[in-house]
Amino acid sequence: MNTISIPITLEQLIAAVQQLQPEERAKVAQALIQVDLCSDLTALIQELYAEPPVEDITDDEIMAEVKAVRQTSHQI
Repeated sequence: MNTISIPITLEQLIAAVQQLQPEERAKVAQALIQVDLCSDLTALIQELYAEPPVEDITDDEIMAEVKAVRQTSHQI
């Protein structure tokens, strides 16, 4: 697949997106969200790998942490 590069300003891009049909605008929005999610996930993975491994954690501690996160997410 060949790629063509065309210089475009942010304002021109927004104007072009606004001219799209609702379904096409939704695809653009979904693509932008995916880029952000991939970027956030990559940063999280890099942060986790930078931490030293924890070897002395118990199953009970893991379950307590899972329950705490679930409870926090239900409160939001």
